[in-house]
Amino acid sequence: MVIDPETGLIGTIGGGCGEGDVLEAARTVLETGRPLRVRVELTDAEDSWSPAVCGGIMDVFVEPVEPDVE
Repeated sequence: MVIDPETGLIGTIGGGCGEGDVLEAARTVLETGRPLRVRVELTDAEDSWSPAVCGGIMDVFVEPVEPDVE
């Protein structure tokens, strides 16, 4: 997943609601220039109405990547 402040979002981590957490972390990383790790828990209550919750936990590393300057 690439988040470019000029061109937008490219790709996905496939985490549904968790993807919003990663996007929020990316905003912070772009502001501070410091990388972050985000834990995305893809679990839900057993009585959830949503069949789309696949379960599991992802640790996502979010880091700034500066363009090459020539």
